[in-house]
Amino acid sequence: MQATPRMAWALQRRLRRGILFLVLCAIAVILMIPLFWMVSTSLKVEEQVYTFPPVWMPKPIAWENYAYALVRILPFPRFIGNTLYVSVASTVGAVLTSSMAAFAFSRLRWPGRDYVFMLVLATMMVPMFSTIVPTFILFHKLGWVDTYYPLIVPFWTGGAAFYIFLMRQFFMTIPIDLDEAARIDGCSDVRIWWHVLLPLSRPAVATVAVYCFMARWNDFFKPLIFLHSMEKLTVTLGLNMFRSAARDYGVRYHWLMAASVAALLPSLVVFFLAQKTFVQGVVMTGIKG
Repeated sequence: MQATPRMAWALQRRLRRGILFLVLCAIAVILMIPLFWMVSTSLKVEEQVYTFPPVWMPKPIAWENYAYALVRILPFPRFIGNTLYVSVASTVGAVLTSSMAAFAFSRLRWPGRDYVFMLVLATMMVPMFSTIVPTFILFHKLGWVDTYYPLIVPFWTGGAAFYIFLMRQFFMTIPIDLDEAARIDGCSDVRIWWHVLLPLSRPAVATVAVYCFMARWNDFFKPLIFLHSMEKLTVTLGLNMFRSAARDYGVRYHWLMAASVAALLPSLVVFFLAQKTFVQGVVMTGIKG
C-alpha cells in the first residue's frame, strides 16, 4: 500500500510529537535532580552525605533525621504554622481585594478609570527595596513591628498590582450582558461581583491564590525586617537560622535537607492541588483587554 501525502504528514506529526515528548521528559528529569538529591540526602546517615561517588539511594533510611531537624534543634512545626497563618491570611485578602479592584476597573464606568489603572500598573516598576524604609517607619509608628500585621494587612488593601491586572483581564472576558441581566433582577454591584463574576472566574482566582500563597510562603525579606521574636519566625527565617542554631551539633547537611523538605511540602501540595485550574487561568488571562 502506497503512502499518501496525508499519511506521510500524519507520520511526521507523530514523530515530531514523540521527539518533543522525549526532549521534555529529559528536561524534566534534569530539573528534578536537585529535588531528588535533597530528599535523598534528608534520609541518609551522616557518613553517606560526604561519600564519593555520591549515594543516590540511602541505605539504611534514616527517618530520625526529620525528628532531629524539626524538633530538637529548632521548633520547625511552630515556624511552619506561623508561615501557614501568614500565607493563608494574605492569600484570602489578596483574592478578595484584588478582585474588588478588578471589578471596579473592568465593569464600572467612572472618570479617569483607565488612567488610574495605568498608574496602578506603573507601581509594578517601583522596586520594593526603595520603599522598605518608609514602610518600616510607618509600621513602627503604628506599633506593628514584630507582629504579623505588616505581612498580612497590605494584602487586604488591594493585594498587588499584578493580581489586580490578572483579575481585570479575566473579568473582561466575561460578557457584560450577565451584569445587565443581574441588574434587571435587582442585583447590586456587590452582588454581581460576588454571585456572578467570582464564580465564573475560578481559574483567575486559583491563579492569584497560588501566586500569592507561594510568594508569601517563600518570602524571606519582609519577615526578616518585621519579625524579631523566635516564636513568631517564619519557615524561611528558620532555615536561615539552622546553621547557627546547629553549631553545637556541627553543620549536618542531612538535617538541613530534612528541614528543607518539610518547608517545601506545603507549597508543592498547594500547587499540585490547583494545577489544572491554575494553568487554565494563566492561559485564559489576557484573551481580551
